[in-house]
Amino acid sequence: MADVLSRFASGKLWQFKGGIHPPEMKAQSNHQPISAAPLSKDFYVPVKQHAGNPGRLLVQVGDRVLKGQPLTQGDGLRELPIHAPTSGLVKDIAPYVAAHPSGLTEIMVHIEADGLDQWREQSPLADYLHLPPQQLVERIYQAGVAGLGGAVFPTAAKIHSAESKVKLLIINAAECEPYISCDDRLMRDYTDEILEGVRILRYLLRPEKVVIAIEDNKPEAISALKRHLNGADDIELRIIPTKYPSGAAKQLIYVLTGMEVPAGGRSSDIGVLMHNVGTAFAIKRAIIDDEPLIERVVTLTGDKISQKGNYWVRLGTPINELLAHYGYQFDARFPVFAGGPMMGLQLFDLKAPVSKVVNCLLAPDHFEYGEPEPEQSCIRCSACSDACPVNLMPQQLYWFARSEDHKKSEEYSLKDCIECGVCAYVCPSHIPLIQYFRQEKAKIWEIKEKKLRQQKLKPVLKPNRPVWNGNKRRVKPAPNKRQKIAAKKSHKTKAKTRLQLHLLG
Repeated sequence: MADVLSRFASGKLWQFKGGIHPPEMKAQSNHQPISAAPLSKDFYVPVKQHAGNPGRLLVQVGDRVLKGQPLTQGDGLRELPIHAPTSGLVKDIAPYVAAHPSGLTEIMVHIEADGLDQWREQSPLADYLHLPPQQLVERIYQAGVAGLGGAVFPTAAKIHSAESKVKLLIINAAECEPYISCDDRLMRDYTDEILEGVRILRYLLRPEKVVIAIEDNKPEAISALKRHLNGADDIELRIIPTKYPSGAAKQLIYVLTGMEVPAGGRSSDIGVLMHNVGTAFAIKRAIIDDEPLIERVVTLTGDKISQKGNYWVRLGTPINELLAHYGYQFDARFPVFAGGPMMGLQLFDLKAPVSKVVNCLLAPDHFEYGEPEPEQSCIRCSACSDACPVNLMPQQLYWFARSEDHKKSEEYSLKDCIECGVCAYVCPSHIPLIQYFRQEKAKIWEIKEKKLRQQKLKPVLKPNRPVWNGNKRRVKPAPNKRQKIAAKKSHKTKAKTRLQLHLLG
């Protein structure tokens, strides 16, 4: 079987199974350059904004902080630090409502801005090539860079775990979800900085091939990349057909190579590593400019927002303030989503802050959003299975989730579900399949966590070995309570057996 490089070099594009072509709706927000959102008076910075554990706090109430100053420090590459989005005073460190569909609270650092927006001392790096890769990875870690394509996995940990395994580095520029256009505008407006970030990744990972993969519905971004690459041979540009969810990691790898990532494995197992274009930009800012990840591009879209577009938003900005500034008027009939219509989450409370994972705020009106149709019984039509890009059987998983048959859910590979929403989109019975799958995953995770906790709490029983006394004679240790009970039971059983033999005799 050909390896990943030879398959990629063939230039062929493969088609993954299933997928859909929903209305794109990107023209609402991608018509003007990115601009900076105004600074809020108060910022609420979650101490955990990545896939991993939070770091330990470095500040306390009453401290004055500078823009870019670390607020936490992790222990290991999976515990990312967070940073002050502006200068000001730490007013509180407490639970506040987060951007979560259930309105859960998280520990956040409440900073009252002083209006000066004063940076901490910075150390820009003009030439990174004279530094060893380990120092650059540490710099990326200290900047708090996480994957900005949705997974928010710590970037330094991802680079470190894949060292010496990478043959093909893929920069994901597909941005396949409807409405979202932050990556599209970033590629148009900051092309050089993205390419510099890609070249930093190339220096760190030493892959044999580097490719930027982009859907063909972004002609302006494609033109900008071609113009700035200007025939360079260190980075290839591969234009792929528009299809949802081609931006999902495993699906994009298949489109470019025709190879599948093994179930339960990583893309590095087949020599591939993937980063988002926004992550490449953040890497450039971290290495060259010594700027931590304190802001990101957020798409504001939907007909309830009068000034749609893409904006630089500081992390910790309250969502209600951001939306109000761009013409949003609250209407209880219509929800606001963090993310797009396929994978986004309905926000419980708009006072929640923007975090690293929030790439879009979608506020639809009655033309775009209708009350969900009443859920009907599954008719076993197999439309969901036909459309599933991961080759699962959603109708079976639905029954297992409803009956809480967790064992069957795992046997039918629920963990491989990427929650793309395709199955729910095509379901004629309007079954909210993704909600069932998310709940089932959460239940399975909770059961496993409970077992782990019980195992940790379980006392370790020491083996009942004979010991030696001072006279070098073997002494049998005194029986414990459990052994005494067992001995009594054994004695009763023997007595009963003798009685039965006596009666039979």
